[in-house]
Amino acid sequence: MKSIRHMFMPLAAVFLLCSSVILHAEDDSEALVSKESVDAEEEAQTTIKESLLKLWKSTGIYGFLNGEPIQHAEPKEEKPEKKETADKRSGSGMLIMIGIGLLLIYLGISKGFEPLLLIPIGFGCVLANVPYAGVVHGAEFPFLALIFDVGIQTGIFPLLIFMGVGAMTDFGPLIANPKTALLGAAAQFGIFATVLGAIWLSKNVEAINYSIQDAGAIGIIGGADGPTAIFLAGKLAPDLLGAIAVAAYSYMALVPIIQPPIMKLLTTEEERKIGMKQLRHVSKAEKIVFPVMVLVLCGLLLPSATPLVGMLMLGNLFRECGVVERLSKTAANELINIVTILLGLGVGSKLAAEKFLQPETLGIIALGLVAFAIGTASGLILARIMNVFSKEKINPLIGSAGVSAVPMAARVSNKVGMDANPQNFLLMHAMGPNVAGVLGSAVAAGVLLSLLGGG
Repeated sequence: MKSIRHMFMPLAAVFLLCSSVILHAEDDSEALVSKESVDAEEEAQTTIKESLLKLWKSTGIYGFLNGEPIQHAEPKEEKPEKKETADKRSGSGMLIMIGIGLLLIYLGISKGFEPLLLIPIGFGCVLANVPYAGVVHGAEFPFLALIFDVGIQTGIFPLLIFMGVGAMTDFGPLIANPKTALLGAAAQFGIFATVLGAIWLSKNVEAINYSIQDAGAIGIIGGADGPTAIFLAGKLAPDLLGAIAVAAYSYMALVPIIQPPIMKLLTTEEERKIGMKQLRHVSKAEKIVFPVMVLVLCGLLLPSATPLVGMLMLGNLFRECGVVERLSKTAANELINIVTILLGLGVGSKLAAEKFLQPETLGIIALGLVAFAIGTASGLILARIMNVFSKEKINPLIGSAGVSAVPMAARVSNKVGMDANPQNFLLMHAMGPNVAGVLGSAVAAGVLLSLLGGG
């Protein structure tokens, strides 16, 4: 019996040892499971916090409060001073620009200031200044930036609009009285005077730094032709395109406010009362030959202006030839309307805070007003000079219509003339220099492209 007990004692000891190990292992396992549960819970809480923080940092509110990081713009070789140095867009700056965009929309809707352009430009401005929206940068395919690159940077949209303008324009008054073309040419003097003014500002105002290409793009505002201004700015100064477009269309919309005081200042009461004979009838053959002749002359003398002038004349040929009515209506309606929407959004994309809220912008607004005033005054003064040497007097008021704000400038000439003489109907006479101004601004743009480059 004793021997049996001695035999089982080692087995009992082994059993007790194994049991102790198993019990300790179970305790350790329970502790490990408990610890893993705590770690998982803490990790889940951390993940939720990080997700909420990430969501908060992606909101527009966070962007307005803290700004939006932006990539440094690569400088152009010819204008290294244009390199962007800011690390982020200012939240307050974006809010200011959204306010400007809403103001443009208000002016278009409530005041009727060039609504076809100001409303899409204003809306594009609002879109471009929403942080983290990815419509201008910060996305693989920012759609506003693509619209700008494809349609404006290449110059396609302004050219298509010029074709539509040609399809809506009657050059009969200009053909009937060709000497009014001189008034349209004189009004372009404001463009070149403003180029010199921009260069002067750049050299004498420390906060403003315009290159010669910038000056050329700013000067074209004096022609009061939005598509031409956009076309030239897209070639010479794309960074300033937003401010140039807004200034051009704003001053075009303000023609009834800006021009009358200048007209009354530079003409006498007797001159404003001058009556003009009814224009002669212009035949269909003349109207068909005119666009072809203008295109040939432009191609021979100033090829750089051929894109703008050529598309204008193509649209006019559609109108006058009488055999492509569908093309004429499409160019004057559906096509120009679609392109106008895209053009406005593309221009609005350039109204981002970091580009628009600069001292140069104020200079553009001021120079644009000067350019417009000089263009108006130049047409009036030349008309008075022509009366000195001409037997058949012309009313100098039609000289102010030489700026190419068609047909608003012609209507203003007619209104001021009727204020002086209720029997004075100047509208058709003023349309001559008015449509000549469209051609003149296109030619001026071609000259600036030839002199300053930009393709």
